[in-house]
Amino acid sequence: MKQIFTAKTVDEAKANAAREFNVDAEKIAFTVLEEPKKGLFGMKGEARVEAEYEKSKPELAAEYIVTVMKSMGFADPTVEISDIEGGSLLEIKGEGVEGIIGRRGETLDALQYLASLVANRTDKNYYRIATDCCGFRAKRKVQLEELAGKMVAKAKRTGRTVALEPMNPYERRIIHAAVSEIENATSRSVGEEPYRKVLISSTERPANYHRRGDQKPGDRRNGGRRNGRRREEFKARSLDISSSFEKDYKKPKPEDEMGAGLYSKIEF
Repeated sequence: MKQIFTAKTVDEAKANAAREFNVDAEKIAFTVLEEPKKGLFGMKGEARVEAEYEKSKPELAAEYIVTVMKSMGFADPTVEISDIEGGSLLEIKGEGVEGIIGRRGETLDALQYLASLVANRTDKNYYRIATDCCGFRAKRKVQLEELAGKMVAKAKRTGRTVALEPMNPYERRIIHAAVSEIENATSRSVGEEPYRKVLISSTERPANYHRRGDQKPGDRRNGGRRNGRRREEFKARSLDISSSFEKDYKKPKPEDEMGAGLYSKIEF
């Protein structure tokens, strides 16, 4: 973006440019086109400078978020940018901004996805954009970790695989990470986006598990005779390596894969 600014002095013209672009003057490339000339009664004419400033990817994303939120009726939202691994975190602040979070963060996720597209439309070098509001991400992470613990307990108690509701890649990753820390429990993802969900299984025998062929004393089924079948040992469900936590966790995160679906660009 290039723009010409005029003022009584070169410094004033540069200051005007900094205010217009809302950045420090050090971030702007200036070319002095004309300086005031000394005359008999002082300086004559005006200073003219050409200011060139290219907004960074997080700045483009932040500007987009503010524009969208103002269009939605939020009074004066602001975005605070901080560095994270591979990109930037955009913390949305202002009065009443918690309304942008939505049900389980769905609106915040959608806004993050669109802001990421805006930031990365200029070139092919992907830049990670993450959004947060009122500490929602940290709170949601705790909720998901607690959910994972409860579902593992259920799987161990019943001996059955437990299916969670569909989640985006970021939330599934939290579930997988939590399950991996629990002994005798496994998890895997199944299905296609946006309905992909996590299955949690136990690899240990539940307390109320009865081996086939066992009968209680006095049980007269089959004429009181045991069927003599070979005892079956409880077998843990095998972990589907093609969709296991280990593979999902080590491969590039979903936001690093362009065109991988609705949540392909959403980071936690």
